[in-house]
Amino acid sequence: MKTIFLIIAAMASLLSIASAQSTISAGRAIEIRILGVPNEEMARVNSTYPVSEGGYIRMPFIGNVRAAGLSPNSLAQSIEAAYKSAQIYTNPTVQVLASSDETLTEHIVTVGGYVQRPGPVKYVRGLTLYDAVQAGGGATPFGSMHRVRLIRNGKLREYDLFKTQSKGVLIEPSDTIEVPQKNIFGR
Repeated sequence: MKTIFLIIAAMASLLSIASAQSTISAGRAIEIRILGVPNEEMARVNSTYPVSEGGYIRMPFIGNVRAAGLSPNSLAQSIEAAYKSAQIYTNPTVQVLASSDETLTEHIVTVGGYVQRPGPVKYVRGLTLYDAVQAGGGATPFGSMHRVRLIRNGKLREYDLFKTQSKGVLIEPSDTIEVPQKNIFGR
């Protein structure tokens, strides 16, 4: 009986070592915690990050970091080095937890103003500004597709969705989109 127990315990420890060294893949979500940063920045950097189809995550202050194909420990070291070399944090300690889920954590964008169904719209990779407005039911008869507002990270930009290049603007999780009321010229 002791032999069976020892074999099971050995197999369990091997499985935990193998899972700890698993590689991060594109299309997955990873959780990142950074210790040794100012308290006011913890909420911004400690989060769940989607790994893009290209294999990158977008970290605050340092931008895109290669994640796919790395182990959680290797990614943590890479993030630490990037923050140190950019002289943003002097002594960060990064913890990376690879998600065991096959899909990303569900993110949303908010579509409001003069649309048929204002409210949250499910975010999917590749979602465009035009697609998001259409997912909200499209503009009402009083809504202007000439001056659609995109609010990202506190910055406002306006787009004319009758122009082809504006229709393809990619949306990011947590963006806010507003379709304003038409002006006196119908725009």
